[in-house]
Amino acid sequence: MLLAFAVVLLIAVLVSSLAHRTILSTAALFLIAGFLLGKETTGVLQLTADSALVEHFAELALFAVLFTDGMRVGWTDLRSAWRLPGRALGWGLPLTLGLTALLAHYIVGLDWPEALLLGAILAPTDPVFAAALVGNKRVPGRLRHLLNVESGINDGLALPFVILFLGISEGSGDLHLDELATELALGVLIGVAVPWLAIKLEQTRFFAASAAYEPLNAFAIGLVVLGLGQVLHANLFLAAFAAGVTVATFGPRQRKAFDEFGELVAELLKLAALLVFGALISVEFLGEISWSGWVFAVLALVLVRPVALAIAFVRSHLSRREQAAAMWFGPKGFASVVYALLVLESGIAEADLVFHLVALTIVLSILAHSSTDIVVARSFDEPEETPNWQDPEESRKAGERRPGGRDAERTEKPRTGTGDDLAAGTAES
Repeated sequence: MLLAFAVVLLIAVLVSSLAHRTILSTAALFLIAGFLLGKETTGVLQLTADSALVEHFAELALFAVLFTDGMRVGWTDLRSAWRLPGRALGWGLPLTLGLTALLAHYIVGLDWPEALLLGAILAPTDPVFAAALVGNKRVPGRLRHLLNVESGINDGLALPFVILFLGISEGSGDLHLDELATELALGVLIGVAVPWLAIKLEQTRFFAASAAYEPLNAFAIGLVVLGLGQVLHANLFLAAFAAGVTVATFGPRQRKAFDEFGELVAELLKLAALLVFGALISVEFLGEISWSGWVFAVLALVLVRPVALAIAFVRSHLSRREQAAAMWFGPKGFASVVYALLVLESGIAEADLVFHLVALTIVLSILAHSSTDIVVARSFDEPEETPNWQDPEESRKAGERRPGGRDAERTEKPRTGTGDDLAAGTAES
């Protein structure tokens, strides 16, 4: 496993410059490498879906991704620019769940409890596979903010529904809702308390991190949150995102020091988890899925989210291009993998079918979204649209370089509209 990961990582590094400029995707590279090295293909990696290694890698990668996602947005950002993410979460998430369940029931033939369970598993989105879009400052700030916040929070919001519908599918009379509420509350509590206490300790005169150890500060905080969450059986994913938001809110210096280092750690875990996940997929595995399952997976990607967000974004003042980008980039990722593994371990009657459908949808999503993010991101890179996404200062400079640079004076006038626009740093031309 270590040798396979090291070799594929080296190849990914060597082609990363090319991947950054083209539709070639490092995420897809690791997925395909896992597929080729898997037990049912070449047998280099002897991994199965019930392997502890698979579960731990998926869980750890999701924790790291959510922690770094949370670091991108502080509480001020969430409070001042909540309207668009609120629409995607308040309307888009339940609509996505319900529409996916309808497809699963009427196309695949799952009973309603299992169909709703499948809908809850596939409801969360993952910005990791749309990195060129989310991380490109040329894309409108409010769109990047929307996708980041939505994907960071919807993993934890979907979990209660996964557990609820899983309990119903098992035929359990006691759904343990009190235990679920305790898990969620503990996750938020740990995610807020641990970073806050650590940052306040460092701000005292008795403690201070050296320049060499400063990048490890937030990393250590994340490890404490992870370990404490496991010991207390808290919801790790809510704890991760809450911890990231808390660090971003109360420790801007720690956030800045961790930025590059943390992104690399999260990237390594993500790629390792993709290699492991790819090893579970084989031609035989895909061949076990009926034509109705393939139809479901395709519609779950190209139909469900566009319909759900079209309703959620009514009168949202998003441009058509921004709406189209948000509707398309609903990639399925680590959260869905982890939740599907929970279903597989539960042993319900339709567990294997649910896992196959989730795996197929994620594979198609990774291939589609990670290969089109650069194309969509570049569609925003048009000179005449510069004021729509650049910071006021950059817009002014761009305007001065163009003939009739007096237009730049108007780009410096900030909007006085919604918090979405102010927080995203957009300016009006």
